Amino acid sequence: MNKTELVKKVAAETEMTQKQAAAALESVLGAIQDAVAAGDSVSLIGFGTFSLKCREAHEGRNPATGETMTFAASKTPVFKAGKAFKEKVNG
Repeated sequence: MNKTELVKKVAAETEMTQKQAAAALESVLGAIQDAVAAGDSVSLIGFGTFSLKCREAHEGRNPATGETMTFAASKTPVFKAGKAFKEKVNG
């Protein structure tokens, strides 16, 4: 399912127009992105938690040349599925 299909499904289930559903979805996604970018986590009980993971700088090897490389510290968004979500997926 892509974003357009999700908007159509939300619109059909909530009796909103597709434009209203798209605006609502954009608002929710934007709020999650803003919170995680600021270092906060977003917990949706039964669905999951969006958070930020900080990775330390580390060294690795280029598999083609064997040369040692240094990877800079980075931040990445992570999602951990909640219990109800896992149960639904695992049937």
